[in-house]
Amino acid sequence: MSAPDEKNDVHSLIGAYVLDALDDLERAAFDRHLRDCEVCRLEADELFEVTAQLADGAWSVPPPGLRDDVLAEITNTRQLPPAIPPRPRQQDRSRRGLRLVAAAAAVVAALGAGTAVYQVQDQRVRDAQSRLEAARASEARVRSILSAPDVQTRTERLKSGGQVTVSSSRLQNAGVIMLAADSAPAAGRVYQMWTIQSGAPASAGALREGQSAAVQVVEGLPAMSNVGVTIERAPESATPTAPLDALVDLV
Repeated sequence: MSAPDEKNDVHSLIGAYVLDALDDLERAAFDRHLRDCEVCRLEADELFEVTAQLADGAWSVPPPGLRDDVLAEITNTRQLPPAIPPRPRQQDRSRRGLRLVAAAAAVVAALGAGTAVYQVQDQRVRDAQSRLEAARASEARVRSILSAPDVQTRTERLKSGGQVTVSSSRLQNAGVIMLAADSAPAAGRVYQMWTIQSGAPASAGALREGQSAAVQVVEGLPAMSNVGVTIERAPESATPTAPLDALVDLV
């Protein structure tokens, strides 16, 4: 990336800063900016939390000395015979040729492995960036619904402990289901949310095992009559299991 100048808004570097994609000069400049910009500090903290949740494993970084080791292997592998060689036997020539082929194959394999690792790492950066952008878009959608002038909010207690809150806006033609249970269900069980229209339930998403809270945007929610919550076998169920843990009336 290029260093920010007068024409480049330093605020736009926050995504690359969180993904550690800035060079040393850019990072130093953005660190100075963070000391004076409370908005960017708060956003950076939020984005760090998002990227930590999105991360599903450690990146495999090639050893720093990989290139030097490969070059050293090339220099240590004799490519030419001595200046005044004895006349080799056919068997010796064959063995030497096999050793050269093996050494060359090892070098090519090492270089290929290094390239593959960097390609995987680059793809993971792009994937993390895409997920981060999706998370920010979802957050913006939630805020637009909750701040709508016609938003209506209803809350019901969960029989298992906790509550479910549903906010719906006809102007936005969407709603937000906010589940906050006191604890996660037993092992092998998950919370699942449902929308109900004319008595027909449709899944609005299931939480993961061990998860007790979620925020789910549901497009078209104002047309529904109810929102229900059940406890199902992981990972989710095609139909709700009675009795419902909570039922929110939207009409």
